[in-house]
Amino acid sequence: MEVYKNSSFRVEERVQDLLSRMTLREKIGQLNQRMYGWDAYAWENGELVLTEAFRQEVAAGGGMGALYGLFRSDPWSGVDYSNGITVADSASAANKVQRYIREHTRLGIPVLLSEECPHGHQALDGTLLPVNLAVGATWNPQLMEQAYSKVALELRSRGAQIGLLSALDILHDPRWGRSEECYSEDPFLAAAFTAAAVRGMQGTRGEPASPGKVAVILKHLCAQGAAQGGRNAGPAAIGERELREIHLPAARAGAAAGAAGFMAAYNEIDGIPCHANEALLSGILRGEWGFDGIVMADGQAIDRLVALTGSHEGAAALALSAGVDLSLWDKAFTTLEEAVKLGLASEADIDRAAARVLTLKFRLGLFDEPYTDEQLALTAVGHAETRELNLQVARESVVLLKNEGGLLPLAAQHRRIAVIGPNADRLYNQLGDYTSIQREGTGTTVLKGIRQCAPGGAEVVYALGCGIRESSPAGLSEAVELARSADVAVLVLGGSSARQFGGDFEANGAAIISEGSPSEMDCGEGVDLADLRLGGIQQQLAEAVAATGTPVVAVIIQGRPHALDGLAPLAGAMLCTGYPGAEGGQAIAEILFGHVNPSGKLPVSLPRSSGQLPVYYNQKDPGRPRVYVDMPSAPLYPFGHGLSYTRFEYSSVALSADSISAGDLKAGLEVAASIKVRNTGTSRGMETVQLYIRARESGITRRIAELKGFHKITLQPNEEKTVTFRLSAEELGVWNAAMKFAPVPCRVTVMAGGSSADTQAAELVITG
Repeated sequence: MEVYKNSSFRVEERVQDLLSRMTLREKIGQLNQRMYGWDAYAWENGELVLTEAFRQEVAAGGGMGALYGLFRSDPWSGVDYSNGITVADSASAANKVQRYIREHTRLGIPVLLSEECPHGHQALDGTLLPVNLAVGATWNPQLMEQAYSKVALELRSRGAQIGLLSALDILHDPRWGRSEECYSEDPFLAAAFTAAAVRGMQGTRGEPASPGKVAVILKHLCAQGAAQGGRNAGPAAIGERELREIHLPAARAGAAAGAAGFMAAYNEIDGIPCHANEALLSGILRGEWGFDGIVMADGQAIDRLVALTGSHEGAAALALSAGVDLSLWDKAFTTLEEAVKLGLASEADIDRAAARVLTLKFRLGLFDEPYTDEQLALTAVGHAETRELNLQVARESVVLLKNEGGLLPLAAQHRRIAVIGPNADRLYNQLGDYTSIQREGTGTTVLKGIRQCAPGGAEVVYALGCGIRESSPAGLSEAVELARSADVAVLVLGGSSARQFGGDFEANGAAIISEGSPSEMDCGEGVDLADLRLGGIQQQLAEAVAATGTPVVAVIIQGRPHALDGLAPLAGAMLCTGYPGAEGGQAIAEILFGHVNPSGKLPVSLPRSSGQLPVYYNQKDPGRPRVYVDMPSAPLYPFGHGLSYTRFEYSSVALSADSISAGDLKAGLEVAASIKVRNTGTSRGMETVQLYIRARESGITRRIAELKGFHKITLQPNEEKTVTFRLSAEELGVWNAAMKFAPVPCRVTVMAGGSSADTQAAELVITG
């Protein structure tokens, strides 16, 4: 038996044996992920068959590195329940693909099946979680680790082995259409969720061959969230310090947790596209962090490098030498054989990349167990436990922004409830971009949830009012009349990333929305905004409803932080959440009626206006006030803000030491920071205790505040808990003037509390 087929040998030995048997064309075939998965199959007389296009692709590369999106469903792919692969057929389809490649190639190298998982599996019958912007508001990585483990189980049971997971983008410009894919504007919070995602999907030791686990490809590396003007894939005008302080911590946490791979980002940093950035992909990622997995290209991104090289061969060579291992739909990597003949690419670089791809296939166990139990998915997908977990994520993602006079929770005297607005009864408007087609009757909208949760005898009436971005006032009069006759009006507003069949899409799947487009889609990949105010005539609708004098509760469902300065004065209470998923309507209704106490905290600052940007909380400290003449400089609601139906009281911060030397920190010593929290209200509640530092006199400009710790705790009425944080060299260190990470002598204000704007403080001195 050949060494590569013998599981008793080490992975490294099996990889080298296999490489020694491969031709250059076969090696290059392993570096290509050319096909859209939905083009690989068709249904004929009720049977799934592999297409001629798929067979030709396998023959062209002497195999196939990976096949993207075999199970993907959405308007771009054109896949729905009439022509796609349901959970019942998925393992069989995956096995058919794998079997064909194993039996019709010289060496029988199995293929990687990669699937989109930005917020759950984007497949027919796949569980969709709340989007990352909502996930960040839970401040609960432990909960998300459980949720991601369910996603991994669903993927693996269907026959896929790779999940492409959005996790690394930091939201610095909410005009960007992909804001919903960001956990936070803060690197510490994003890093915690990234590590949780990897642990959930790959296991605590990062081993994707474990039962029910998959390999995670984290995207995007990096700094897409800092694109100029909030325009998708725009350049990130940042320096190395900003890169290391803000945009790399999540990736570093993912690598430390064992992520199998990273996907390079479309943007450039200081003139160097990420796909050509050797300092990033090889220097930092592999050299500094010791990462040994794969780097995947984003869709057709390598072809964009032709603008730098003048040819596809040159573009392929540039990306390969920088550290990209596996392509995605581009032409460039198919020209690598010619690039070698021209002297542009080296066979050594091809061997290096092919070894990484093959190593992942061995780590996944594909050479020994290439096929999937065809009955497993029927019990693993759509499980009641998964639905309940998904519902809990949605509950914890909802942020109570304001609650004047205790308007919420809705009381028994609210006998007639008017539910109004474009996001009240449209399921897809609460699911986000990268969303699969849903089975009829699944999911719960806000209107449905309110009708289910309302007390007996209460009447719930509904009016659309207006669309997300349409300008027609035709529905205003009906909405006003319903509000006028109601005891309370629940206005459900916000944005939408819902794609439409018949829409226009780029070859990489991004939506094409023209300037001034009337499309109701105002968020998602390729859908950037200049104005963060609510779209269409939603503000006019809110003003008309508020003018009736009926108390207004505003519920904002959004894919980006909208500017709510015009809405806030009109509503007595306001809830907001990122797209909360299929169970989001139930979660919101439970909070409205007090069945659940809200516990979400903002993972981003909510701006007053687009003209206020940037508004993220951890900006550089100028050492003096910097104000606008025409509006307050502070955000409308600060980072970390979130109210409860109970009240929490904080004591002063207590430090275990008032000073510590930089040398002691380097040696592993820590400072403990403790704070007592008491529930002074009358109901049980969850509170996220947040720890920040503000450092001065350290030789470089520091930030106004930096999140360095958080704990989410549950308190019964009158219960008190002491929360203790540990401040080590990791939390107190800084990228110093020499661009080395280390603790330095400085003065540090240690702050703890319920938000970035509501803290208790103590002083710590770091000596030389």
